[in-house]
Amino acid sequence: MKPIMIITGAGSGLGAALAHIYMSNGAHVCLLGRSEDKLLRAIEGVKGSYSVYEVDVRNFDEVHHVICTIEKEHGTIDMLINNAGVGFFGEAEAISPEATSQMLDTNVKGTIYITQAVLPQMKKENKGTIVNIISTAGRQGKANESVYCASKYAVRGFTESLQEELKETSIRISGIYMGGMDTPFWDNSFGQEQRAKMMRPHDVAEIIYANLEERPQLSVEEVLIKNKK
Repeated sequence: MKPIMIITGAGSGLGAALAHIYMSNGAHVCLLGRSEDKLLRAIEGVKGSYSVYEVDVRNFDEVHHVICTIEKEHGTIDMLINNAGVGFFGEAEAISPEATSQMLDTNVKGTIYITQAVLPQMKKENKGTIVNIISTAGRQGKANESVYCASKYAVRGFTESLQEELKETSIRISGIYMGGMDTPFWDNSFGQEQRAKMMRPHDVAEIIYANLEERPQLSVEEVLIKNKK
C-alpha cells in the first residue's frame, strides 16, 4: 500500500517540491492549501498519486474536518509535513497588528491545529511522522524579522515539546531549519540579485527526503540546512 502523507502550503515553493519528490517515490500525497487551482498547478505534469484539499490552516474547524475526510478516504496518515507559513518584515514597531496576527495564526496556530488533528490516530496506531518546517529564523534572531522569528521560535518550542511528550512512542517528530530559498515567499522583499544567491526548493526537498527516510531504531530530530556564504 502507498504511504499516505499530508503537506500543507503545497501550492508553491518547498511544499510543491516536497510533493513532487514524495509522489515520484510512491507516496499518496494529500496537498493542502487555500486554492485548489494553485495546488493543481503545482503538480501539473508530475506522475504519481495525489489528492487536493482546500483548507485554511488557521481555522480549527476546517482543519479537523479535512483531516477526518482524509482519514475516511485514504485511511491512516503516515506522515504530516507542516509547511504552510507567511512572513512580513520590517522594523519591530512597523509590523502591523494584521501582519502579526497572520504570522501567529498561520505559522503557529496552523501547525498546532493540524498536528492536534492527526495525533489521535497516530497514537492509536503507534506510528507516524510529523515534520515541522521551521526555518533558521527559529534558531537565531534576525534584524527586521522580529515577529516572524517569534512565530518560528514558538514552532520550535512546540516541536521540541512534542519530541519529549512522544518519546516513549514510535511516532517521529522532526524540525527542519533551513535558510532562505528562492520562492514566491520573497516576492515583495528581495530582488533577483539577492534571490539568485538563495537555495533552490528542490535541493532542500531532496535533503529533507533523504534525511527523513524511515529507518528502524533511528529518529532524526532536526535537520539544519544553511545558505552557502
